[in-house]
Amino acid sequence: KTIADIGLVGYPNAGKSTLINALTNAKPKVAPYPFTTLHPVVGIIEYPDFYKITLADIPGLIEGAHENRGLGHEFLRHIERTRMLVYVLDTAGVDGRNPLDDFKSLQKELELYQKGLSKRQSIVLANKSDLPESAENFEMLKKKLPKKYKILPVSAELGEGLEGLPDLFREMIEKIKKK
Repeated sequence: KTIADIGLVGYPNAGKSTLINALTNAKPKVAPYPFTTLHPVVGIIEYPDFYKITLADIPGLIEGAHENRGLGHEFLRHIERTRMLVYVLDTAGVDGRNPLDDFKSLQKELELYQKGLSKRQSIVLANKSDLPESAENFEMLKKKLPKKYKILPVSAELGEGLEGLPDLFREMIEKIKKK
């Protein structure tokens, strides 16, 4: 039932589609307004040794998704069918959102939908790191999120910080598959 190895999870406009566009062969619609992505888009990262990892761009979650607000259950059902989660947070707060609050809310929605879903192997991508407002929020995330989360600053739009992600994803997925 797995739809992808990795599910990109975040609020609308966090940069999930831009990220999957930069890392894979998928070409989802990218636009500066919420809910551009209405259906999951799956892309493939291909490695020189022919190994492949699939990433799913899950449409943005909103508060109350576990109660089926918006397209809640439809989106959450796709997240449930991934091996690993990548939280994509807008650390610049472009839409006036706080990335720490977003992370906590996303985890709450996942947990309320399915107990244990928020505990799945994951990392946090602090997106939009090229914008000046993101530096302070990135430092705050590093201090406030549990140490078990690897938090990486990236700019999906400019391609900054993405170089090592495919190798990191592969390493994590291979560990998960061995369990």
